[in-house]
Amino acid sequence: MSWDTVRLEWDGDVATLTVDRPDALNALNIETLEAMGEALEEAAAEGARALVLTGAGDAFIAGADIKYMQDLSTAEGEEWGALGHDVADALEAFPAPTIAAINGYAFGGGCEMAMACDLRVAAESALIGNTEIDLGIIPGWGATQRLPRLVGDETARRMIFLGERLDAESAAEAGLVGEVVPDDELEDVIGELATRLASKPAFAMQTAKQAINQTHEGSQESGIAYEKRAFASLFGTHDQREGMAAFVEDREPDFE
Repeated sequence: MSWDTVRLEWDGDVATLTVDRPDALNALNIETLEAMGEALEEAAAEGARALVLTGAGDAFIAGADIKYMQDLSTAEGEEWGALGHDVADALEAFPAPTIAAINGYAFGGGCEMAMACDLRVAAESALIGNTEIDLGIIPGWGATQRLPRLVGDETARRMIFLGERLDAESAAEAGLVGEVVPDDELEDVIGELATRLASKPAFAMQTAKQAINQTHEGSQESGIAYEKRAFASLFGTHDQREGMAAFVEDREPDFE
């Protein structure tokens, strides 16, 4: 299959899924999320033994499409949140190891997609964060559950409460990414890592991934369910409308 907003490319048994909206800093809209879901299904069906997620141009995924989000009702926000969760969950459950190649901005939903991958490698110029609070909402695609498990409770609360953006080295120190490399070496490092992973026994690798995921399966499921309800409930509030309008209009928000 082919899509307008994502690319699925192969190098042997390694599949690379690239979000290809560079003019929009690879922001995720409905079309892109649906395409990502289809591409992940195709990669799994074709037997990928490792999968790389990255973005075209100078961004990884700068977040979700705020112009689309700003006028959503609670019910529409619930549907939007569910679509993002479907993709993040597909990454987390992908039958082979997944690597986020964070080549630039990874904010909001982009950070959440990176966290749903098994491993994260960041270019030195990358900036990473869950910035939803400044839009009058909370993370809606898994960060309230995945982020504390990666960086610890205190750091996760600071990142989510304050919308802090971390540079690559700070993200590595916090445990959010596993490796930081010079920008011009990212592609080679990712290629070598993906090739190493793809060379391992596929069934054992899949089993290891499933076993590791079991360490947080039950509590994460209930946490995600709560996050879905809480995320949707904020659509239609003054702060959500004002936060997103201010972003679109490039001004400071006037929250209640």
